[in-house]
Amino acid sequence: MATISGISGTQYTPGTKVYDDVKYQYATSTYGQERDLNPALIVQPKTKEDIALTLKYAKEKKIAVAIKTGGHQYSGASSTSAPNIQLDLETSFRGSDDRTIFEKDGKAYARTSVSWSLGEFNAWLTENKLFVPHGQCTEVHVGGHVSTGGYGQLARSFGLFGDHVLSLEIVDTDGNFKEVTKATDPDLFWAFLGGSPGNLGVTTHFTLQVHRDQDYNGSRGMKALYFYDTKTLKRLVDILVEMSDNNDFPRNYDFCISVLSSAFPLLDLWPDLDEFMARAHPELYGKNGLIAWPRTIIVYAQWVPFESGDVCDMSWFDRIKEGSDCILGDSDVEEKPMSQLTGDWIFRNVREFEHPYIKRTYTTNSRTLAKDAWADWVVNRINNVVRPDHNKIWLSAQLQCFGGKNSMFTRNAGNGTAFSWRDTSIGCTMDCFHTEESKGRAEDWQKVNDDEAIGPNGVFSKEDRRVLWGSYGDWNLDAVWNTYFEDRAKYEKLKQIRKRVDPYGIFTPNPFCVKRAD
Repeated sequence: MATISGISGTQYTPGTKVYDDVKYQYATSTYGQERDLNPALIVQPKTKEDIALTLKYAKEKKIAVAIKTGGHQYSGASSTSAPNIQLDLETSFRGSDDRTIFEKDGKAYARTSVSWSLGEFNAWLTENKLFVPHGQCTEVHVGGHVSTGGYGQLARSFGLFGDHVLSLEIVDTDGNFKEVTKATDPDLFWAFLGGSPGNLGVTTHFTLQVHRDQDYNGSRGMKALYFYDTKTLKRLVDILVEMSDNNDFPRNYDFCISVLSSAFPLLDLWPDLDEFMARAHPELYGKNGLIAWPRTIIVYAQWVPFESGDVCDMSWFDRIKEGSDCILGDSDVEEKPMSQLTGDWIFRNVREFEHPYIKRTYTTNSRTLAKDAWADWVVNRINNVVRPDHNKIWLSAQLQCFGGKNSMFTRNAGNGTAFSWRDTSIGCTMDCFHTEESKGRAEDWQKVNDDEAIGPNGVFSKEDRRVLWGSYGDWNLDAVWNTYFEDRAKYEKLKQIRKRVDPYGIFTPNPFCVKRAD
C-alpha cells in the first residue's frame, strides 16, 4: 500500500524491520499468525489533522482502521490485517498541553491524552497528590484502558477508571473534531465507555474527575509476599470468599491475590525485593549470585476512610498478613496517601512471561462461593500448574473481590456507561503461558477450568460472563455477544449506535467488534 499524502507523522509499510517492530503488540506471540495482525499500513499521527486524513483515505479506499494506544489488547483487537490500516497513537499526543489538572468547586479534574501509559499517568497524578482508580499494568495506555473500564485495585472503594470520565474528545468517521459528553450525546458516551472493543471514533483526549489525597487522610495498605504453598493460598482465598459472599461488607476495603509460577520477574513488581531476599533467603541464590525466583503469592490489601467516623479493622489486615515472608515498607500496614498506594499496586513489568498464553478472565455474581467450595477448587486448579517442576507451563493468576451493595463498582451501575456485569462479586484471571511443545497442556488445563467452573453446574459461575479488557476464545464477537453483554436489548442498542456513527465500516477492522445494525 502507498503511504497517505499530507500526513505529518510517520508511516510504515510491510517489508522492513522497523515495520515488524512497530506492529508488535502483546497478542502477537499468541495470535500473530492465526489472526493475521499485519496491517497494510501503520500511521503514527502527530496531529488530529493526520487522523482526519487517515480516516478520509480509508473511506475513499473502503478499508478499515484499527486504533492502538499501548497494544495491550489480549485478543489482538488493536490491530488488523491488510488492506486495512493501523492508527498508532502511542506517541502522538505527549506535549505539555496534552495533560492538565484543574480544580472547580472543591473538586479536582484531569484532562489527558490517550498517549500516556498507566505508569506515566499514575506518576503524574501522584506528583500532584491526586489519584483515580485504574489498572495495574504499567505499559497499558490510558486510551484503550478507559474504553474497556480500567479495572484495578480500587474497584470496590472507588469504581472503575471509566466511571470517572466526564468528556471524550474524538475524531469522528467524517474527520470532524467533537467533544462527547452525557449531555451532548448520551448514547454515544455510553457506547464509548464499555460498549465495544471496536472503536466508534478516534479518542484523542478525555477529561475525568480525580480524587485528592487530602480528602482521604488515614488511608493504609499492605503489599505482602508469601512463598507458595496450598495451605497459605487456601487461607487467603477463604478470606477473599468470606468478603465476597458478604453483601454488606464495607466499601472501605479492597483485596487482591496474585499467584505466580517460578521464574516470574518479581523485581518488576517489587524493586527492593532483591536486597531483602539476599539477607533473608541466601539459599535462593546460585553460585553466580543470581536468584532463581520461586513460586509466590502476592497480596494487595487496602483500606480508605470515607467519613470522619470510619475506623479501620486492623484484625482484617492481621488475618491476611499471617505467615507472610516479606511485606513492603517499614511497617506491616503502612499509612500512606492514596496517590502513593496506587503506585504500590502497579506491575512494573511489560508482560508476565516471555511466552504465548492461553487467557481466561472469569467473573461471577455468586454469593455462595464458600458453600460451593470454590476456594478448594481454584486452589487445586492453580496447584496443578504451579506445583510441578519443569512442566513448561507458567501461571499468572489474579483473584479480586469487586462486589457487595456498598461497592462503588456495583453502585455505579446505571451511571451512563456501558460496562457490563456490575453485579460481579469476584473476578478471576488465570493466564497460562506455554512453549510451542506445551501448548496442548495449557489448552487442556484451561478446558477443564471452563468445563468445571462455568455453566449451569459451574462451581464459580452459572453463566459465561467475560470482560472486554480480558477477552479470550472466539474472535467473532457477534457469535459470543452474550458473554460480554448482559442482554440482547443492550447489544441491539450498540448495533444501532454503530450504524449511526460508523456507517462506512471504517471502525470495524476485525471480527471482534459490535456489528452494525442492518
